[in-house]
Amino acid sequence: MTAPSEKAALSRELADFLIELSIALHKHTMYPEGHPSLAPAAGGVVRRAEHLFEGRTTVALGVARQQLVIEGVATDTKNPLLAELAGRLHRHHLGAVTFHRGLRVSEVAEVLKSLSVEAERSGEPLGLGPPEHLRAWEHIRLYPITYERLELLQEDDQPPPADDKGDKDRALRGTQLWVGLARAALTAEAIEGGAGGTGDDGPPPATEPSLIAKAIDEHPKSAGYDQVIVGYLLQIADELKTAGGAEAVALRRRTSKLVGALQPGTLRRLIDMGGDNAQRFKFAIDATHGLAVDAVLDIVRAMADAAHKTVSDPLVRLLSKLAQHAEQGPAEARLQADEALRDQVRDLLRDWSLEDPNPEAYGQALQKMAAASPANASPGDARQVAEPLRIVQTAVETGGMGFSAWRAVERLVAERHVGELIDMLDESADGSRPPLRADIAPLWTRVTSPDIVRQLANTEPPDFVTLDRMLPRLPVDSFEPLLDVLGASESRTTRRGLLDRLTRAPRELGPIVAARLAGQIPWYVIRNLLLILDGLPELPQGFSSTAFTAHEDARVRREALKVSLKVPAERERALLVALRDADPRTVRLALTTALDDCPPSALPLITQLVRDESVIPELRVLAIKVLGRVGNTAALNALLQLVDGGTSWLGRPKLANRSLEFLAALMALAAGWRNDVRVGALLALAATSNDPDVRNAALAGKGSRATSAVKR
Repeated sequence: MTAPSEKAALSRELADFLIELSIALHKHTMYPEGHPSLAPAAGGVVRRAEHLFEGRTTVALGVARQQLVIEGVATDTKNPLLAELAGRLHRHHLGAVTFHRGLRVSEVAEVLKSLSVEAERSGEPLGLGPPEHLRAWEHIRLYPITYERLELLQEDDQPPPADDKGDKDRALRGTQLWVGLARAALTAEAIEGGAGGTGDDGPPPATEPSLIAKAIDEHPKSAGYDQVIVGYLLQIADELKTAGGAEAVALRRRTSKLVGALQPGTLRRLIDMGGDNAQRFKFAIDATHGLAVDAVLDIVRAMADAAHKTVSDPLVRLLSKLAQHAEQGPAEARLQADEALRDQVRDLLRDWSLEDPNPEAYGQALQKMAAASPANASPGDARQVAEPLRIVQTAVETGGMGFSAWRAVERLVAERHVGELIDMLDESADGSRPPLRADIAPLWTRVTSPDIVRQLANTEPPDFVTLDRMLPRLPVDSFEPLLDVLGASESRTTRRGLLDRLTRAPRELGPIVAARLAGQIPWYVIRNLLLILDGLPELPQGFSSTAFTAHEDARVRREALKVSLKVPAERERALLVALRDADPRTVRLALTTALDDCPPSALPLITQLVRDESVIPELRVLAIKVLGRVGNTAALNALLQLVDGGTSWLGRPKLANRSLEFLAALMALAAGWRNDVRVGALLALAATSNDPDVRNAALAGKGSRATSAVKR
């Protein structure tokens, strides 16, 4: 059995509904309240929804950063309309949205109006507001996923506190998916039962894996329900492929417990997913990267059952033995066994054809042999692991940190038991043990020394759990091993995890990072070092990223631009270089920056972008918005050229051909230069147009105070 190449896709009616919703939200973002285009946009959403409600009572959307999950299918992140819709909902800290049969235009209009306010600018995401605001509509429910809802997690599963926006977003992602899964599993009435559901009015759903598994087991078989559950599991498995840190460890543990607690028949039902092979194989392959080994084996068995295939007994025993060694074997063998197990499973899933060749009696005999515990270290070895730790613990409690105690410390370090040593130091600090008589500051100095940090970071994957506990105490020189591994590692997951931690480094690390940028290093190392500098509290004295704004790789140029924009003396020059860049994302970053403060020297380049028809429409529209905010004569003339279509063959003035750029320029003129004679004539023509979008654009800003009154 080979993995299919087809890709899971939304049905036409669901895709049309999401696109209609995205367009309607975009119009509410562009046009002022009361604009004639808004009511028809909301009505279009309701009409699309009515088609969906012919076969269902509720439409539930799960929200990720750049994707929506609807009926078990995740939308394409490359679709700009759906990615923007998901992003806006995500920025409002919303984890799910449900639409119920009986939806009214007025409700949709009110929700779109609330969502049209950019959460990052207003600082008031809907998900962080009063809960009653999210239940203000009879047929629409908004479900928040916020840090204020972390009480939904078990106490030992809470991610570490976030120190900056990047940390908050990363921790929020895993929490969002898990709580969304819990709500979907435990409040089926709210997802499937219509507006009368009470899932959102009661207490928050429990998120203990066993309770979620029980709810899924007991729920009657339903394609819609199963697709929602699998949609969340797909996203969680995908997240675990690349996530690092304590929050990923907690998410992996909870998901593995959930898979292990599901009845075999239920797991097969979810794996089967109505015959959608693309999603089935994606989930199984992703699970081999992120879940615990016992959960991986459960999924393999369910895959075999769903595909009507038999896994040969020798392979089952091999996988079981590898799983035991990965979970219970000697420390030096666990990593190898874990990697071998996952490799074998991935190979099996990609080319699965072997039928069972074994007689039943022979298989039973071998199964009993495989069930034996692995050849672990002897009991004496286990006692010896604890012995040096007991010596250190006794020394700090009695005040006798002598030669024997320090020798025990070094033995713990050599045998890679740094985590247990930190456990002892943390427990000693919280007052749960007898008062300390020894000074443990030297112990912390040893534990956070560069050689130990290098030891933890050089494993694959790095011991991020222990590193995170050490991070607040790390001296500056102990961050250097992390920089070394960041530059040398070929694992994307490792590099991402290290970047997350290095951007939380103290400002004193800045000169060290800047010195590394002076050498001959690959482009991705340069980009990562610039990312670290951008995340530090302040840049090193005298540092300049100007040299990298002309780098051959666009990803390096973008990060260099972000750093240069923080330096007042470099800001204008960096902006000019970025506006000339061939990379659209770099140009977009420059134009977004110019929206807030555009230097006069940038206007010719922005005007050139507006006039250049080879530039993608999105960038031209953004450049037009910049000109609309500048409000000088040069900007006015550039906008007039986009709107003025000359004269007809009868000599009558006419408008230019309709386009996104034309509408954006017309709106900018209406909002900023309504009192200008030339603008007034063009607006009068637009007001009589047969195109409603042209008429609506001409009304933008009417009645408001003009930002400029340039007269001819």
